[in-house]
Amino acid sequence: MGFRSLARSLLVTASIAAAATTPVFAQQPAPSPAQPTTPAPATPAPAQQPPAANPNIQVTPGQTQPQAPGTVKSNHGAWSVVCDKPAGAATEQCALMQNVIAEDRPEVGLSVVVLKTADRKSKILRVLAPLGVLLPNGLGLNVDGKDIGRAYFVRCFADGCYAEVVLEDELLKTFRSGAQATFIVFQTPEEGIGIPVDLKGFAEGFDALP
Repeated sequence: MGFRSLARSLLVTASIAAAATTPVFAQQPAPSPAQPTTPAPATPAPAQQPPAANPNIQVTPGQTQPQAPGTVKSNHGAWSVVCDKPAGAATEQCALMQNVIAEDRPEVGLSVVVLKTADRKSKILRVLAPLGVLLPNGLGLNVDGKDIGRAYFVRCFADGCYAEVVLEDELLKTFRSGAQATFIVFQTPEEGIGIPVDLKGFAEGFDALP
């Protein structure tokens, strides 16, 4: 199982390709030998304030109001199922979301999004980190003390920098049964910031995705 960079569009569209062409988590060494620090306390954002899932649902981590409407269909622990119908789309697009902000570092937060491709053949894990993170060091992932791997940021927009990978069955099972995921970003080569993401409600929320 790998966590490699995704060099393709980050938008949710009907043209998303099959999982075979989309990168996955990979056990690869970081560009820097620096080790992440102890995870910083994190506060989940209110369920009514979801992170970005598509161009019509966009929230920067820590932002108080979404930039465009999205409908919260259901809440599951720390996660929310949010749907929106982009212009020209035949059906709604839905995603399972959680937005967290480090309590002691309000400028550092993550938006975590899980969605299914239009053909329903694969699942996507998308993470939005704030602008200013050290891109070469990428995004690390740890679940309940187990190192999962690393993804690399390959695209940044006005609302932050994205990493996106296929949510393979093995990682999906880990998320479903886990208690806490820690995503690790770097602001300097020596400073790794661990941001905990509560996995309570993930399994129920994922099952609720249309």
